[in-house]
Amino acid sequence: MYMSHTMPRRNSSLELARVLLADDQPTSRLTLQTILEAGGYRVDTAASAAEAVVKLDEKEYELVLTDLDMETPDSGLKVLAHARTMDYKPATAVVSTELTAPAKRSNPEMVIASENLPEFLSQVATLISARATRQVARQLRMAAAS
Repeated sequence: MYMSHTMPRRNSSLELARVLLADDQPTSRLTLQTILEAGGYRVDTAASAAEAVVKLDEKEYELVLTDLDMETPDSGLKVLAHARTMDYKPATAVVSTELTAPAKRSNPEMVIASENLPEFLSQVATLISARATRQVARQLRMAAAS
């Protein structure tokens, strides 16, 4: 039997979470971008804190991952601080390709180590999911208030 109409095709690109990856090391940036894209994410990259800030102002991201030490030792913190001021409230984390990242000692909750790929992708998914949950809760509070 021939059907004259077909099921609408879903545009999967609209469903993928957008991630901003800021890292000044080309090899690390490309490796992490490849891993994230293989995990199903749309990834924009920035090679500096300044470039990351511009991209944050231009697009909405579900997650911002940044290397801590780019142009200066606190470049990554500047990216995170700017991301946290955005109205769309992306999830944020420091990403490290080094096993002994200095940030791990100071604040292990905000660091994602990329050496264990399944764990890395799991942490990315958890951050994005937690952000979505916070957004839904915020929308429900706003709807209840109005």
